[in-house]
Amino acid sequence: MPETGDDAWDYTLHIPNDVRAVTVCRRTLRLILTLHGLIGLVDTAELLAAELVSNAVRHTKGPAALRVRRSREGVVWIGAWDSDPAPPDPPCPLERVAESEEGRGLGLVVACADVWGWQLAARFGGRGKYVWCELASA
Repeated sequence: MPETGDDAWDYTLHIPNDVRAVTVCRRTLRLILTLHGLIGLVDTAELLAAELVSNAVRHTKGPAALRVRRSREGVVWIGAWDSDPAPPDPPCPLERVAESEEGRGLGLVVACADVWGWQLAARFGGRGKYVWCELASA
């Protein structure tokens, strides 16, 4: 079914604290975007989601979630929730992303997303945070 440009939607995938969940999230995101006719965003969105979910799983001990939504204006929002309310570490500067073993995830997000940020999570009972990014789909 092709995208009409005025469809807004919102999906949340709850995941355990397990590194295998990163692959589950990537494949689920690919399916969601493909079914909504947004195949042109799939590769970038998968990279961004993998980095965000990987950080959520790697740096916390609790469950996590991937949330993907599209606004009526055509913006695709990808967020990874985790149970730790502490802010994420600052992103690695772009010139150091390729040489760094740690901290590359948010550097890649900064490089590939239109905008990114983090916020405390109200959706999950006020605990934890979302680290999110946006991609324009229109």
